[in-house]
Amino acid sequence: MAPRAHVAVYKALYKSFGGFAADVVAAIDQAAQDGVDVLSLSITPNRRPPGIATFFNPIDMALLSAVKAGIFAVQAAGNTGPSPKSMSSFSPWIFTVGAASHDRAYSNSVILGNNVTIHGVGLAPGTHKNTMLTLISALDALTNETTAATDMYVGECQDSRNFNRDLVKGNLLICSYSIRFVLGLSTIKQAIATAKNLSAAGVVFYMDPFVIGFQLNPIPMRVPGIIIPSPDDSKVLLQYYNSSLERNETTKQITRFGSVARILGGLKANYSNSAPKVMFYSARGPDPEDSFLNNADILKPNLVAPGNLIWAAWSSLGTDSVEFQGENFAMMSGTSMAAPHIAGLAALIKQKFPSFSPAAIASALSTTASLYDNNGGQIMAQRAYSNPDINQSPATPFDMGSGFVNATGALDPGLIFDSRYDDYMSFLCGINGSSPVVLNYTGQNCLSYNSTINGIDLNLPSITIAKLYQSKTVQRSVTNIAGEETYRVGWSAPYGVTIKVEPTRFCIASGERKVLSVFVDAKMNSSTASYGRIGLFGDQGHVVNIPLSVIVKVAYNTTTNV
Repeated sequence: MAPRAHVAVYKALYKSFGGFAADVVAAIDQAAQDGVDVLSLSITPNRRPPGIATFFNPIDMALLSAVKAGIFAVQAAGNTGPSPKSMSSFSPWIFTVGAASHDRAYSNSVILGNNVTIHGVGLAPGTHKNTMLTLISALDALTNETTAATDMYVGECQDSRNFNRDLVKGNLLICSYSIRFVLGLSTIKQAIATAKNLSAAGVVFYMDPFVIGFQLNPIPMRVPGIIIPSPDDSKVLLQYYNSSLERNETTKQITRFGSVARILGGLKANYSNSAPKVMFYSARGPDPEDSFLNNADILKPNLVAPGNLIWAAWSSLGTDSVEFQGENFAMMSGTSMAAPHIAGLAALIKQKFPSFSPAAIASALSTTASLYDNNGGQIMAQRAYSNPDINQSPATPFDMGSGFVNATGALDPGLIFDSRYDDYMSFLCGINGSSPVVLNYTGQNCLSYNSTINGIDLNLPSITIAKLYQSKTVQRSVTNIAGEETYRVGWSAPYGVTIKVEPTRFCIASGERKVLSVFVDAKMNSSTASYGRIGLFGDQGHVVNIPLSVIVKVAYNTTTNV
């Protein structure tokens, strides 16, 4: 994302045993001492840390110290979605990134002899030209010494000694993809080795019906091959195959393999997908329900970025995935892939605006985010692990934060919402009983802060009111980092709420600061969040978007006695 950035790597976790928060804190402290500008953490707590409040955990407090030193801290939201409140980290000084898809896809297909096309995955070449090749199931190509009864997993094609080479040679070998592949007990790589040893022309994997809802990433294959991820499509393949077999009426032995197919291949990317959409695994808000802090009124995640099917650098000696051993790149998915996108863009923003605070960088990224997909429609969010593209609905701020990152817009935000270290300290000191914890972590006494603030009072580029009792006035301060510009203010109110913003129009000089007042009134109770948006539209082309999320707890009684 930032090709000329210097990358410093700090190792704190190990495959054999993981690691401890203290190791991560030590890495953060060392990076701060080394003078880094941006911290990228593709890690999140596996559960909410215990203690006085969610914010007071060692890693978050170490990142607060980094922010004090002017370092922009980016953290992956976690892969615990799609359930609401599935995030584990909510600190306002950390920029939390969720994962979205992009429009690049590697699709693979197999065309059967009955003209049925079945789609699948696999970074594999296709079969030679348009030649149709005979299909032969591994279970029908066993040697006389091997039976499915003696080896119940023989259909997974893990050992070439189990098969009759004369039968398989030059044909497409059909293998099963079972839960053992998911667990790493069987591998695509070994099945490919089997196919090569038998001189097969290619491999077709069908999905075992017991593997439900498992999402397959494209896997590199050195021979023509395809994995059919759908059990229903796999059934279509097997029905065609079995119906084309000819058997001896007396012995029932197969006399002819009548099914044929060709594999189109999946090495070439296409860009026809509707994108972005929030991935099912991306952790969701809203903000924490903390036993010591009812609701923090802080929007999480802050943003979503490309995190699905990302080409990632990979050590050819890496053993984390058997399928990618020997490769220099791997296609990976997760919020850990999304966070570095934002870290790189933050470096570009810091290069253009060296004086920007971490909060200013966060504001530039947030207020310019896109709200629409590449077809001009609403960004969708997947709602289920199984069949995620069927179970989806429009993304809310608790799914995608301010929206999908807009790299170009972030470098020219027009207005910024800025916050400083002392603002975060005032927020922490406003939590009941927090003084000893703040002193322990920061060495600062809350008594030195004359006033404290709530989460809603932080100058964030979003407004979240987790419990609206009748009405509330929220203030936000914007600073112009561009030329003089006149802005008009527009808004859409959340359901059951009326809002008003003052001023509705203002002229702001370069470097000038302006305070906006947002008046929120509840009209009806609601147990679920509703969403709106405030937009600032400049006459020089700058557009500033502010997501608004409200849960009404007590509305005005509008009944009047006459």
